Amino acid sequence: MQDLVEELKAKAGLTDEQAMLAIQTMKEYIHSKVPPMFSGFVDSFFAGKSTQSEDDTYIS
Repeated sequence: MQDLVEELKAKAGLTDEQAMLAIQTMKEYIHSKVPPMFSGFVDSFFAGKSTQSEDDTYIS
């Protein structure tokens, strides 16, 4: 998530606090728009972690 903070600071001229608040606001907004089963994906995205594991199965 630090890379997103740095990008917001560089492109939007935000302070660290403002960038973190913007990210938290985006995260809350996305959480409110997606089904609860995607909450883990949203949290992982904002934490900068991969959510895919070798045990994941996909349905096409």
